[in-house]
Amino acid sequence: MSKQIEFELFSEQPYREFPYQVLPRDGDTQYFGVVCNQDSSKRYLDYLLNEVPWKNDEAVIYGKHYITDRKVAWYGDGNFSYKYSGKTRVAIPWSKPLLELRELVEKHSGASYNSCLLNLYENGTQGMGWHHDDEKGLGENSNIASLSFGAERRFDFRHKGSKEKIPILLEHGSLLVMAGTTQSNWQHHLPKTTKITQPRVNLTFRKMIIRPLN
Repeated sequence: MSKQIEFELFSEQPYREFPYQVLPRDGDTQYFGVVCNQDSSKRYLDYLLNEVPWKNDEAVIYGKHYITDRKVAWYGDGNFSYKYSGKTRVAIPWSKPLLELRELVEKHSGASYNSCLLNLYENGTQGMGWHHDDEKGLGENSNIASLSFGAERRFDFRHKGSKEKIPILLEHGSLLVMAGTTQSNWQHHLPKTTKITQPRVNLTFRKMIIRPLN
């Protein structure tokens, strides 16, 4: 029997089977629900919070240097770098737990990934503004798998043309896969809230165009 969930954000259609399409059009985004059991999710969250070498994210926007409250880490295959927002990141070699999670995500998504950007939101006062992932290193119609651990947070999509908004609740141990023309037609963000006091770790698995280090 397929797993089902009562979803308060979609009162007109309270029961949904996994995986299901999140967006009504112009994109291929599937929510797989919880893909890690409770014990495994706790173990991975403990590892991510305590063993990952977190650093505050940096960006250069219109010549100005910004340092965010949100912390990040970037892991990947081999010895290569990745440049976005005016800063060059060098990939950290995969750890055993992250390889386990990549295998889990690839099994569900049917895609392969060579890197992972990790984001740490220490509480609900940290979030992410409206954006879409269209870096040159991702290529066209990229596939990004988003795995979440920790505090449940609302995640919003906004259509670039109509401005229609689609909210979704990302659960502890859950998987969201954004593919097809999602990045071309929709923006997404993680809204801030003072109601959430617990941390959330989000892992975004990607297939990057590799630029070897010299």
